[in-house]
Amino acid sequence: MKNVFQIVFDWKTYLITGLAVISFSNFMIVLFGHTIPGVIITFFKLAGEYMILGAVLIFAFAWFLKAKPHSRPKQYSVVVFDVFGKKSQIDGIRTQFKTHGVAWSFMKQYKESHPLYNFALVSDVPKLDKPTIFRYI
Repeated sequence: MKNVFQIVFDWKTYLITGLAVISFSNFMIVLFGHTIPGVIITFFKLAGEYMILGAVLIFAFAWFLKAKPHSRPKQYSVVVFDVFGKKSQIDGIRTQFKTHGVAWSFMKQYKESHPLYNFALVSDVPKLDKPTIFRYI
């Protein structure tokens, strides 16, 4: 009976069991305390970076599509308005131009020489039914 009692309650058995429990507990603490959270945190950091990068690329692509050069008009005209805002005509002024810069320069000169009139830089854009006013002074 002493042998069975000694085998069941031997200190070596408890020592091995205790070491197994402690090592398994340490393994679980490291696994759930460091390894798994580290992997999850790394994943969400990378996922966040990719989401921000994707948003930047989508914004850049949308901006590129919006900012692409549109078809420019081939003809510009200067429309004269009197003090009451009605279309008018002034004899001796040029009203048809091929470039925006030249038309704008002539409009500024006309405004200095005819201060009681207003001038609009107008062009027919192919996609629109009505003429488009680019500048108004």
